[in-house]
Amino acid sequence: MADIFEEVDEELKEENFKKLWDRYGRYLVAAVVLIVAGTAANVGWRSYTTDRQETFGAQFYSAVDLAEQGKLTDAAAALAVLSEDADVGYAMLARFREAAIRRSSGETAVAVDIYDAIAADETVETLYRDLATLLSVMTQADNGDIAAMITRLTPLAEAGPWRHTAGEYLGLFALRQGDTTAARQHFQKIADDMVDAPLGARQRAAELLRTLDK
Repeated sequence: MADIFEEVDEELKEENFKKLWDRYGRYLVAAVVLIVAGTAANVGWRSYTTDRQETFGAQFYSAVDLAEQGKLTDAAAALAVLSEDADVGYAMLARFREAAIRRSSGETAVAVDIYDAIAADETVETLYRDLATLLSVMTQADNGDIAAMITRLTPLAEAGPWRHTAGEYLGLFALRQGDTTAARQHFQKIADDMVDAPLGARQRAAELLRTLDK
């Protein structure tokens, strides 16, 4: 008798499974297909992304190599293309490097335009936007509008990793304006920062302060 009950129970289970399969089977198949397809797509996307990163990296270092060979025009052109085609990371590196090459080859205005474009690009992290602002000012320090440059550097000198360099330039600009009081303040702030200020920056600030005291 027990065997009969077991057989009936198994038949009921099988019947219920058939009913469930008839009702939900196509959804189960679809779910499995989606899982498999999603896994394959994820693996494929990682592979694609890795390949692109390797391609961008190769293009970037190829351009750097051109610059080191003295082929500045070719290097700048290659970096300009890369800055348009690459992802955010390599695009930013390409823009900074192109600006540096333009600056070293005497194309100051072009370099400033690139730095200013980075500084205004809200997709770029603040750290690098501030660096672009600093480099823009440094590039045009000799002939730029002093008042405008001071305005741009002042926030950078208050805090952040670029504050010491920004402070140095603010001190130098103050000297050019004949404002020795402001210059002393900027240089003294750097010279007194024994914890965070780079040794070179402290030494330059101390030397300038001694010069002002003479």
